[in-house]
Amino acid sequence: MTEDEIGKVLVDSAVRVHKAIGPGLLESAYEACLVHVLKQHGLQVASQVELPVSFEGVRIEAGYRIDLLVEGKVVVELKAVELLRLIHTAQLLSYLKLGGYKLGFLLNFNVPLMRNGIKRLVNQL
Repeated sequence: MTEDEIGKVLVDSAVRVHKAIGPGLLESAYEACLVHVLKQHGLQVASQVELPVSFEGVRIEAGYRIDLLVEGKVVVELKAVELLRLIHTAQLLSYLKLGGYKLGFLLNFNVPLMRNGIKRLVNQL
C-alpha cells in the first residue's frame, strides 16, 4: 500500500473509533482501539516505536517514541487535548525528519467531530 492509501484507512479508522467511544478518554485508550481497528484492516501496526537521535554519527537514545507506525511508513501521533498547539505539529514534523518518513498524522480525539481533530503532515524529504 502507498502512504496515501494507508492514510485513507487510518482516517476512516480514527473516525470509527471516535464515533464508538467519543471524546474525553485517555490517549492510551484511543491508541489501543485504533491499533485494533487498523489490524482488522490487515495493516501492520507498531506501537510506541523508539526513535533515536543521530548526532555526529552517534545514535542517542533521547526517549522519543512514535505513538504508531503503520506499515513501517506512516507516523501517527495521538492526542487527547483541548486544543492542538504548534508544539504538537513540531513534534510530529521532528519524528518524520528523524525517522526519514514522508507522511504523518496528528490525531486529536478530544473533539466533538473527529474530522476537526485530524492534521495530515508531509515531510519534504
